[in-house]
Amino acid sequence: MLDEKGFKRKRFDDIFAEIQDKAKETLGDKVNTSERSPLGIILRIFAWFLAVVWMLAEKVYYSAYVNTAEGTSLDRLGPYVGVSRTLAQAATGTVTLTGTPGYTVPAGFLVGTEADVYFETTADVTLDGGGKGSVAIEAMEAGLSGNVAAGEIRVIVNPNPDVTDVTNPEATNGGREKQTDPEFRDLFSASVASGGAATVDAITAALLAVRGVRAATVIENLSLTPDVAGRPGRSFEAYVLGGASQDIGDAIFDVKAAGIESYGSVAVNVKDIGGNPHVVKYSPAEVVPVHIRVVVYKTPSYPADGDNLIKSTLVQSIGGEDKDGTVYAGLTMGEDVVMMKLAATLYNVPGVEDLTLQLSTDGTDYSGQNIKIAVHQVAQTAAAWIEVTDHDFTD
Repeated sequence: MLDEKGFKRKRFDDIFAEIQDKAKETLGDKVNTSERSPLGIILRIFAWFLAVVWMLAEKVYYSAYVNTAEGTSLDRLGPYVGVSRTLAQAATGTVTLTGTPGYTVPAGFLVGTEADVYFETTADVTLDGGGKGSVAIEAMEAGLSGNVAAGEIRVIVNPNPDVTDVTNPEATNGGREKQTDPEFRDLFSASVASGGAATVDAITAALLAVRGVRAATVIENLSLTPDVAGRPGRSFEAYVLGGASQDIGDAIFDVKAAGIESYGSVAVNVKDIGGNPHVVKYSPAEVVPVHIRVVVYKTPSYPADGDNLIKSTLVQSIGGEDKDGTVYAGLTMGEDVVMMKLAATLYNVPGVEDLTLQLSTDGTDYSGQNIKIAVHQVAQTAAAWIEVTDHDFTD
């Protein structure tokens, strides 16, 4: 039923009651509609199929709203605010190849780990006089599996007499799974202003739509004189967490007002539609590390991996890198880390009866106080920064 209060799905019991009433109205009050009667069986079969239709109608109704749509239906709402779901991304990194001096290793050279995670080089590289050369690589498959530790890439997939060794001096990163529905809803909500331009909200929305950007904020100086932070008169400064500099510069230039100066510690060269060069500036967000100690008092329903669930819940709430390499956006720029809010999310983990929390910004001095975050800062944590101790709960 659809009225001014919204859509209300008819359940099986509701449908059967209506069908039964109609049958008695047509065939008489004494007609047998019990579970074992032929008519009762037929009515219940029809009621079941109609209940399925009503359930489908409910899903169609709610697929039009971002807070209730799921999967592909949610994806199709993104273009209305100019955003799209971030798909699974392949990890990238750098490897050092060793072999015959002067030999040029063509792009597409395959290397991998002993765990069968494969990468290919993205450009040609000529080995120097010492027989070494560094080149960028990209994982063959998108997802978290491509995030491997330093020194893990040691396998040459297709043996080549001119290439004798390979290693990755640093860990590969950037691999992630497809953006989840909750993550996409957060992006959708933050991007409702992306259809506009030349406003703080429009610039922020454009930055949040940049690949890899997890948080952004824009501060204006509306006066004609420099402010206390050194921003020139009639300028703005964008603080950004994550993303590539060129992508960030392009996004700012696309939506900023003409004649208004961008200010910051990072300068990016961009070109307008006529090919004329411009310099766009922004500042990386100041990351406030959040170290956490949690003591959990558990019941028998606490899962075997409960400690990891605690860590994952905190990482998703605050933002940062989880144990599996997934990076979550978490809190927005300038949002304080509030202990009671964190505690509330942890009670959603099965078996958590009571808990205590302590926070620290240096991993040494812990306290039971909230952490204040300035407007140009963003709180971030990591699974490695969270200590969880669990005890059996006793009354």
